[in-house]
Amino acid sequence: MTTPVRVLVCDDQALIRTGFATIIDAQPGLEVVGECGDGRTAVDLARRLRPDVVVMDVRMPVLDGIEATRRLAGAGVADPVKVLVVTTFNLDEYVYEALRAGASGFLLKDAPPAQLLHGIRTVATGAALLAPEVTRQLVGRYAARIRPAQATPGETALTPRELEVLSLIADGLSNSEIAATLVISQETVKTYVSRILTKLDLRDRVQAVVYAYRRGLVT
Repeated sequence: MTTPVRVLVCDDQALIRTGFATIIDAQPGLEVVGECGDGRTAVDLARRLRPDVVVMDVRMPVLDGIEATRRLAGAGVADPVKVLVVTTFNLDEYVYEALRAGASGFLLKDAPPAQLLHGIRTVATGAALLAPEVTRQLVGRYAARIRPAQATPGETALTPRELEVLSLIADGLSNSEIAATLVISQETVKTYVSRILTKLDLRDRVQAVVYAYRRGLVT
């Protein structure tokens, strides 16, 4: 039997927390190992229980979800935990910072249960969950506030085509959409994405989007 994906649910609203846990526990291959209602407890439980995925709210008492994510998955964390941020998009103004803090992806709280389950499974595999349909709105909303940083050796090593692919990733396009735009195969796109992540020392597509905006490669 395959070991179930172990999930920690963190949300300060008991109704939402219980709803998420009920949906997750009802699925084969998924198991809720803990629940909590504040960021500090989320960090403590995640370090103790070592879940495969933490479903993390942004706005929580004691310690918010951004700082909790940074402590669990941020730069310099020796053994990072995969974090899936859930947010009320029209209200939360700090989702960009959560992604920058190390989250592997995000979902909206009003997403259908199937999307939540898909998101958990996707993040658990080590892939990023960056919904193309909201990427432009989410990250682009903060682009004007982000001060471009200086180029790095990895960035200067990118080929013109790789820079083009990175720009399309940051614009929210999926691999199939990038393939159609550039008139290349999806396998070729995957190769480019892998090279970009390797050269820039990035973990996933989420970090690639944040990187592109931070470096001023996308406006």
